[in-house]
Amino acid sequence: MKKRMLSAALVLFFVMGSVGSGFAAKLKCTVDSIDGEKVTMMCEKADKLKKGDKLRITPPKKGAAVEGC
Repeated sequence: MKKRMLSAALVLFFVMGSVGSGFAAKLKCTVDSIDGEKVTMMCEKADKLKKGDKLRITPPKKGAAVEGC
């Protein structure tokens, strides 16, 4: 009985974790201008954003150099 409850709890945590990550919106944006601390960007699907929304922006990754033998 305990194994069933444990496996049911693990399935519940997995489902809740995958649902939570599905709600995160990903937008593709390009930076138009930078003026001091003000950045102007053009984004696809910007109609999903509202004034006052907090965004987390990650800069693009530079190509990692892979050294050969």
